[in-house]
Amino acid sequence: MLAVAMTRVGVVRNPRSHGNRAHPPGLPPAGVRLVEPRGRDALKGALDDFARDGLDLLVIDGGDGTVRDVISLLPHTFGETLPLLAVLPSGKTNVLAIDLGTPQDWGLEEALAAARRADPRVKSRPPLRVSWADGRPCLQGFFFGVGAVVKATSLAQKAHKVGFFHNMAVGVTILSAAAGAVFGGARHEWREGVPAKLALDGEAQPGDERFAVVATALKRLPFGLKPFGAPREGLKILDVDAPPRRLLKALPLVLSGKAEPELEDMGYRRRDPSLVSLGGGAPFVLDGEVFEGGDLTIGLGPSLRFLVG
Repeated sequence: MLAVAMTRVGVVRNPRSHGNRAHPPGLPPAGVRLVEPRGRDALKGALDDFARDGLDLLVIDGGDGTVRDVISLLPHTFGETLPLLAVLPSGKTNVLAIDLGTPQDWGLEEALAAARRADPRVKSRPPLRVSWADGRPCLQGFFFGVGAVVKATSLAQKAHKVGFFHNMAVGVTILSAAAGAVFGGARHEWREGVPAKLALDGEAQPGDERFAVVATALKRLPFGLKPFGAPREGLKILDVDAPPRRLLKALPLVLSGKAEPELEDMGYRRRDPSLVSLGGGAPFVLDGEVFEGGDLTIGLGPSLRFLVG
């Protein structure tokens, strides 16, 4: 059904992504439009051109950051008439590709072959939409965090630089962060809180500082980790008090997804709100990049359709 209409294909490629630097891809087939924009303005211009000319399939060839940058601009370029998307896992961590079940060796040729099938596999995911109260352009992505997550992101970048990639980098980050948080003192950098006033669906939550607030719209994370509980649809958050209490006992319960009532008493709360409000000005991470904080709202954007095979 989709295959007969899949005639207009565009590719946004990040030639500086880990996978594309290690294995530079060749030119796309005839009729497939390729852009390699540098910077947000160039990317917006390329997407404006695609939207004006019409596009059936938009292939994103890069890592999680490239995906975030593209989908953040989709509402401002394509409006409500969005093309089908395909993500090539050519970044370092590729969290979205892992969640979608995209093969690690999927390239442009495989994506185009999947699009030509009579019944291609398509999955839908709503992205997180992060908005500033001061009117800055919103961002869209799939994994948000403040507090310890910002520190872990810096650690992950160091892991990438010494040669850890994909799931291994995620594992090194989590294990190193956990060690600091478990064995550090109350004033250890991994245990200190950050200013974070939280409201869920308009209801203020106790406390002005938090060890971490993490949110996602994904269902599956690397290594089978389930910090948000059982895999499910929708916006999910994990809210952790600062300093984290009884972390050595709580951490395996949190990461395994177990629904233990005692987690709430220890200051680890899982919630499924429709809208999150976050104040305090602490920096946040969205899909691997740190952004300036402020008075934020986090909700779900319209679902995006992804070609996965």
